Amino acid sequence: MFVGRERELQKLESMYESDQFEFAVFYGRRRVGKTTLINEFCKNKKTIFFVASEAASQENLELFSKAVFQATMPGLTFPSFRSYDELFSYIDNICSQERIILAIDEFPYLAASYKAVSSLLQAHIDQKWKNSRLFLILCGSSMIFMEHQVLGYKSPLYGGRTAQFKIHPFTFFESRRLLEDFSKEEQAIIYGITGGIPEYLSRIRPSVSLDENIIDLFFTESGRLYEEPSNLLKQELRDPSTYNSVIGAIASGASRLNDIAVKTGIETGAASNLLVSLIELGNVRKEIPVTEKAGSRKTIYLLQDQMFRFWYRFVAPNISGIVRGIGAEIYEKQIRPQLSHFMRFVFEEICQQYLYLPQNLSSAPFLYSKCGRWWGNNPVEKRQEEIDIVVLDESHILLGECKWQNAPVGVDVLRDLILQGNLFYIQEKWFYVFAKTAFTKDCIDYAEKSKNIHLITFDEM
Repeated sequence: MFVGRERELQKLESMYESDQFEFAVFYGRRRVGKTTLINEFCKNKKTIFFVASEAASQENLELFSKAVFQATMPGLTFPSFRSYDELFSYIDNICSQERIILAIDEFPYLAASYKAVSSLLQAHIDQKWKNSRLFLILCGSSMIFMEHQVLGYKSPLYGGRTAQFKIHPFTFFESRRLLEDFSKEEQAIIYGITGGIPEYLSRIRPSVSLDENIIDLFFTESGRLYEEPSNLLKQELRDPSTYNSVIGAIASGASRLNDIAVKTGIETGAASNLLVSLIELGNVRKEIPVTEKAGSRKTIYLLQDQMFRFWYRFVAPNISGIVRGIGAEIYEKQIRPQLSHFMRFVFEEICQQYLYLPQNLSSAPFLYSKCGRWWGNNPVEKRQEEIDIVVLDESHILLGECKWQNAPVGVDVLRDLILQGNLFYIQEKWFYVFAKTAFTKDCIDYAEKSKNIHLITFDEM
């Protein structure tokens, strides 16, 4: 079942209907659904679809030749093209006469086996394809390669694309469409442990409980996600061991560069370089308070992928026990009681997504220009403050507090948030409190006194 990606499909269909040369670049982390999206778009359209492999140039040429003939001469057998130039020249003749899609998936593998392919593609674009009816698609999971060697200004292909699609994981609200057999709270937990990655979501079985799904996926040796982060890093990095240490340190709570260096035993400079690479891979993100300018010393590092955060926090430290066959017991006694705490950060992310839903944007008190978390010094109370969500523009600010707890949220939480609002010298202020379950009566009564206060339960979201 294909779910989501409506905007991307709409854009692609619009490009296809132009009936002129188009060049789309797809990239994003593995398992995020790039190939599935391209296949959905290519349905009922004449398409040459080639998936490159980690193989020698000649083997990829033979496989590419086979894909070309299957699409253009189905049922007939021909010898492979003698060169990539001969293969692309064959496509020259076809695309001048009819609309055809040429999709090359895992393009970084092809470029690694035949280093001149980018220059050769650009030559055919310039000499033949730009005036043809070809729809060219290049797709890759290597974030660093695609951003530098395809989209980067030093690439021979730079400037040739007519569209680019960075495919992101599903939001919680998109993920729910695949999880209709589970309660809303269970849907949130599943989103938290899968990070909204479509391939992982597709592995969730509605026929068994949430706990059984988690155990089957993560806490058994045969589980689909038992070694997933390690396998992903091995595909991108030659020696992932030190990177593993950095990710593990962040997952366990170290967020500042010095703390990460101390926890891993890696020198600060080396840790900084490792973090740069992990940011380029899309595993880590650098964050500063939303009101700060780039380069702020208040920088912290967080895991971009919630599944990575879950795995490194709960699975990696328990590998030995899982191998011994006691993964289910570890989950029940050690992990399950910590899920609520793990979900606090996930809930903050869900609340941010909620604010950006189209129906909520249209009724928002102002048009957001910045959104993120905030932390800093309270000069009056002489203490550090943290605010889960801060959304602002030049003259308006929205402050949000997110509480993933079973007990109703009391008025003290709301009052604290309003006091934190005094740290910002902006006239127009709104206060949003998000609760997993409910609010106390005194909190509701207090909120009703002001139109700038909104109380929102997870059920309402």
